[in-house]
Amino acid sequence: MEIYTKQFGIYIAGASAFYYIAWIIYSRIFHPLAKFPGPFWASVSCAWLIRQVCGGHPERVQKRLHDQYGPIVRVAPNELIFSDPETIKSIYGVNSGFTKSDFYHAFRAPVGRFPDHFSSDNQKVHAERRRIVNPVYSLHNVLEAEQYVDGCIDVLLEQFSDIADKKECIDLHEWSRFFAYDTVGELFFSKMFGFLRSRHDHLGFMASADYLIPVMTLSALMPTYLRPVFMLIGMLFPSLRKAVAALGTLTDASNQVVAERVQPGRNEVKSERSDFITKVLQIYFEKGRKVDYDIDDVKTEAWSAFFGGGDTTAIYLSTTLYYILKDAEIYRRVQEEIDQATEEGRIGSTHVTYKEASTLSYLQACIKEAARIHPVVALPMPRKAPPQGCTLSGTWIPGGTKVGVNSYVTAHNAEIFGPEPEKFKPERWLEADADKRGRYILQFGAGSRTCMGKNIALSEIYKVIPEVLRSYRLELVKTEMETTGFWFFKPKTISVRIFRRT
Repeated sequence: MEIYTKQFGIYIAGASAFYYIAWIIYSRIFHPLAKFPGPFWASVSCAWLIRQVCGGHPERVQKRLHDQYGPIVRVAPNELIFSDPETIKSIYGVNSGFTKSDFYHAFRAPVGRFPDHFSSDNQKVHAERRRIVNPVYSLHNVLEAEQYVDGCIDVLLEQFSDIADKKECIDLHEWSRFFAYDTVGELFFSKMFGFLRSRHDHLGFMASADYLIPVMTLSALMPTYLRPVFMLIGMLFPSLRKAVAALGTLTDASNQVVAERVQPGRNEVKSERSDFITKVLQIYFEKGRKVDYDIDDVKTEAWSAFFGGGDTTAIYLSTTLYYILKDAEIYRRVQEEIDQATEEGRIGSTHVTYKEASTLSYLQACIKEAARIHPVVALPMPRKAPPQGCTLSGTWIPGGTKVGVNSYVTAHNAEIFGPEPEKFKPERWLEADADKRGRYILQFGAGSRTCMGKNIALSEIYKVIPEVLRSYRLELVKTEMETTGFWFFKPKTISVRIFRRT
């Protein structure tokens, strides 16, 4: 028996070795993507890309890859990344024929009958489902809700007043998260979550996102057949168990908030004001049967607000402020523009409206430049090439190939954005051809998959920066910002001191 066991072990080892040798030969010589340059191990296994992401700086790694290998790089057996800015329209444009890859399945909401807007990979289904709720996120509705954003800003300024008096040092990114999450609560659910007042993540929503995003990203980078194995083995480790518990926290929260709004036995919403979830529930009650919109679909919308509405805005807000504070001349110009507009009555003396803030040209340039130099996402947004194949950057790409553009890479392209692309230079957006450059920025996605919450995020950022900078003077404690990038390209900390302006 012992002899047979030993022989069986040798057979398994030999078969495994033969399989991997054959796979390497196929991947390097016969695979449809074999002609594309890239690291050796990337061409034979997804493990190479996963390892780079675990390093925390995939955006830098991919920029170096393009510098070394050129405009098209193979980063996984069936995945290519592109640095040619013109491929953005080809891949992400409306009716491009490219669909979201299975990468997004790992981010799918655990509630609802249909995939959420972010993870849906069926263009037709996505368009139909998005069309139902799209009016809820219109600029008109966002502007109607400005007073509630103002309420969150008032609480932020109140807390900053106390911090300034106590001469405390704060993490600006953490406080941006408090503000962004509280604003989500106010706009969607008619109540702030209380992060600003408590000064910590007392509900665990932010911790949930911190646990979930890395796990979801690593899972998304794996072949789909390995994901269940990854989750099963991962349950042996506390970090993955926390991520699963975090998923349950957000799911329970979204289910609860919807349940609280539905009047038992009545086709009406239980709410004192028409917040965003109320508007979604009204769609359900008024034309749910007609458009096939169920109460579970409302829960999906609530889940998306909890999961995706806070961190992206917080990253954008905190990094914009960081780059303004880092350069004394830029800070001075922004400050003077805000002060002058206040003195002349072009922006409100108590609260600044989104439209008023949008007239501040230098502030607007700073916000656009922050989106360029520090995009919210550190990885490409992968798409699947049309089945019949296509031509990208002058090269034939086989059908079904996973392709993408890293927005960090294209945003640091000197041919598009001029000299010193690594430098924060708002003046780029004041030049004559600035509008053309905007199409190369992927801060909110592109084409039909542009983020639905774009108007909400921009409203928060445009309104809060003038309010903060005309009331307080902020000073960076450390000029260099450390970052980490699994999916989100986020600051670790941005330490600042706050002083009252005299």
